[in-house]
Amino acid sequence: MPLTWLIFCVIAIAAAGAIMGRARVFKSADGNTQNMHSRPVYYVTNVVSKVLVSCFLIVGVWLIAHPIYVGSVISAGLPDSSIADGSSRSLLMAEVRRTAEGLDAAVAAGMMAATEAQDLRADLSDVTQRLKDAGQIVTSEITQPILNAAQNYRAMQAQGQVVLSAITLIVALGALIWGLRDCHKDFWARNAVERSLRLLLIGAASIAIFTTLGIVLSLIFNTYEFFQLYPWTDFFFGLTWAPSFSGRGGASDLGVLPLLWGTFYISIVALIVAVPTGLFAAIYLSEYAGPKTRAIAKPLIEVLAGIPTIVYGLFALLTVGPLLVSIFGKDGLNIMQSGTAVMTAGLVMGIMLIPFVSSLSDDIINAVPQSMRDGSYGLGATKSETIRQVVLPAALPGIVGAILLAASRAIGETMIVVLGAGAAARLSMNPFDAMTTVTAKIVSQLTGDADFASPEALVAFALGMTLFVITLGLNVLALVIVRKYREQYE
Repeated sequence: MPLTWLIFCVIAIAAAGAIMGRARVFKSADGNTQNMHSRPVYYVTNVVSKVLVSCFLIVGVWLIAHPIYVGSVISAGLPDSSIADGSSRSLLMAEVRRTAEGLDAAVAAGMMAATEAQDLRADLSDVTQRLKDAGQIVTSEITQPILNAAQNYRAMQAQGQVVLSAITLIVALGALIWGLRDCHKDFWARNAVERSLRLLLIGAASIAIFTTLGIVLSLIFNTYEFFQLYPWTDFFFGLTWAPSFSGRGGASDLGVLPLLWGTFYISIVALIVAVPTGLFAAIYLSEYAGPKTRAIAKPLIEVLAGIPTIVYGLFALLTVGPLLVSIFGKDGLNIMQSGTAVMTAGLVMGIMLIPFVSSLSDDIINAVPQSMRDGSYGLGATKSETIRQVVLPAALPGIVGAILLAASRAIGETMIVVLGAGAAARLSMNPFDAMTTVTAKIVSQLTGDADFASPEALVAFALGMTLFVITLGLNVLALVIVRKYREQYE
């Protein structure tokens, strides 16, 4: 049974349970709600929650565990001779999964019969051509071990779907019976529902933790696969970024230093634009502007945060870049060759970051107790002296946090870099040269006809892991600074 139909069946069972549960509890209470411990809605909710939560828990665990089990079984059945030089078993399994998906797509499109897709003696050249026609695979040909593994993979997936449907429906009926047994007037339905809601809230709070853990683990595993194929010393200390994909000749140089330099250079230019502008705007709005001016100016500044980054990228490409070329190009100082440069992307990214700095800094400055300002005024300090020597030092931890948040946003930006800074990976101090960043190269390495069994595709995960470590370091630095100054002013 398809997963969608299975979900509909579970919802139908829960709806039937709600109707039967309500009728059952009213019957036990002789139709009088005064005889019930809880309101009728709690009895209905108790039945529905038991059915839905138990079934969705089963489906969620199955969807996570079953692919891992199938993958381990299929991987163990692959002969060592099928693993090509420079590859690994996990990369071969990725090819098996893509082939299995291709077989499913070919069957669904009518390009292949179901019996042909599951025939272990199928003609390899014919299967390969049909899958190429369907546009499902990227390798040049399918080998017999890969085809056999893909067919076994499809068979185990189909069997698993049947087992999942049977288990889920049995659990749904069991939960329905359990919920209906509790539908009597003396059952504390409200307490049971509140306990269930507490567990649900705990589970919702845990999703962020497990999601972060899953992201980190996926980065770690794929980064490990990359370093099995490419030396880590060449990656971290290489000065050249020149990927060359399979079939296009030459060996790849995948040194990350030019990308890190471009990332930090563009981010520094953006922060030089955003931090003073945003901080001065926050000081004006919180200390000098009247209520009417503040009510107009702050929303207008925050509108910048709602503009899509692709619009900023087009603004950099069509407006800021040509403007800088007219000033610093051949007709001006002759130090800028094209509109795509570090300065172009940095200026536009700085404009994008202004609301991050100004809005957060404004809220933080407003949170400084008025008594500290009054004490400064009482000692004879002027308004500017109070802001400089009392308000800003007291708000410094929060301002540092706002700046580091803006820095993390700048490091992770992609579209502005792609359109405004170019795609050249180079080590240069000239802010009018074209450069690129880590995020832009992650996108380029995972798009197109990339072969995921190659280091040129897996390097994206190593780049992502490097970026993750850098941003984590920024957060730790922010925490240290915040704690240091918080102790001073508390």
